[in-house]
Amino acid sequence: MSLYESILNKNEKISVVGLGYVGMPIAVAFAKKIDVIGFDLNKKKIDLYRAGIDPTNEVGDDEIKNITVEFTADETKLKEAKFHIVAVPTPINSDKTPDLSPVEGASRIVGRNLTKGSIVVYESTVYPGVTEDICVPILENESGLKCGVDFKIGYSPERINPGDKVHRLENIIKIVSGMDDESLEEIAKVYELVIEVGVHRAGSIKVAEAAKVVENSQRDINIAFMNELAMVFDRMGIDTKEVVEAMNTKWNALGFTPGLVGGHCIGVDPYYFVYEAEKLGYHSQIILSGRKINDGMGKFVADAIIKKLILANKVVRQAKVVILGMTFKENTPDTRNSKVVDIIESLREYGIEPIVVDPEADYVEAKHEYGIDLVDVKDVKNADCLVMAVAHDSFKQMSLDKIDAFFGNLKDNEKILIDVKSIFNKNEIQEKGYSYWRL
Repeated sequence: MSLYESILNKNEKISVVGLGYVGMPIAVAFAKKIDVIGFDLNKKKIDLYRAGIDPTNEVGDDEIKNITVEFTADETKLKEAKFHIVAVPTPINSDKTPDLSPVEGASRIVGRNLTKGSIVVYESTVYPGVTEDICVPILENESGLKCGVDFKIGYSPERINPGDKVHRLENIIKIVSGMDDESLEEIAKVYELVIEVGVHRAGSIKVAEAAKVVENSQRDINIAFMNELAMVFDRMGIDTKEVVEAMNTKWNALGFTPGLVGGHCIGVDPYYFVYEAEKLGYHSQIILSGRKINDGMGKFVADAIIKKLILANKVVRQAKVVILGMTFKENTPDTRNSKVVDIIESLREYGIEPIVVDPEADYVEAKHEYGIDLVDVKDVKNADCLVMAVAHDSFKQMSLDKIDAFFGNLKDNEKILIDVKSIFNKNEIQEKGYSYWRL
């Protein structure tokens, strides 16, 4: 009987190592079909899941309460599984080089509890070669087993889009790869249990690793192009959104828009690709240029805020700037690598300590990671400048009267609205006499 058949018949279990924005939806999806052990080092997170609370908002409390995942922070429980999925984050260091410590740590944990006949599949985003050249030696050293003889490996890059309720795990084609034909088929069959639209069998593990970093690098470059246009059009006095709307009337327009590029994928993955390329003697030209542009957008927005304050005859250091949104994207509590923080830090250089509001964000994480105390939206009043930084649904649904109330008794021409996400009707805002700027 194959490992796939044993898992399907519930004679064997799978484990998901790392229960964050990626790992949790995977564990929940598989638990509807087979037996799943969900492991995470964070005992507090495990306790929340056991209590039926989803801190990621990716699955939802109701789903968590009724799911059969065996949540644990006890790594020895992994010995009960034969198919391991590693879904831990792969961030970057302060010098923009890959930080592989989470995936290395997860490999040590899995290795210590690895049994013969197992398959280990990595979903963490890495540059080509990490799975075979870095993770395998760790698994072998910790387990005393031999890869290819006692256990096998594969790679299947995560493609989940946090906060997206349309493009979900089940309806995104899954790239799968294995160290040989046998492991590839086993891995593909296991994932086909939950991926409704099917899987794509990559030719090798390195191909699958490369596909992940390249698909996000491509998006990064396209957004960088739009951001560069936005900066140029700002100098020209041309509205970028109007240009984009006109351009998109052509059938082959790509539909990208300018914006802040953060998070744990698009703002990080290109550096993994560049790192490995430079090790081989190739210095990236396009990818690094795109990264430089996107990393500078927070300062660009902050400078636009300062200009508007000056033109409105505000005393910059005394101006009350309110920022709506801190997460890296809309409708998610995830603040990792949020570029809204770049706006905040740039404003601080001018002596402004902005008030930050985000009902979706994790308040504890915002304080711990960035030293920012989030404020309840009900407590916002007498603002000089309102910055719509993240397009949460709750923000987009605000009426103009609600927006107006944030400013208190200011005259309309003294009210500054900075629309980073271009969600407001420009004509309506300008008819009210606001000082308005959008990216």
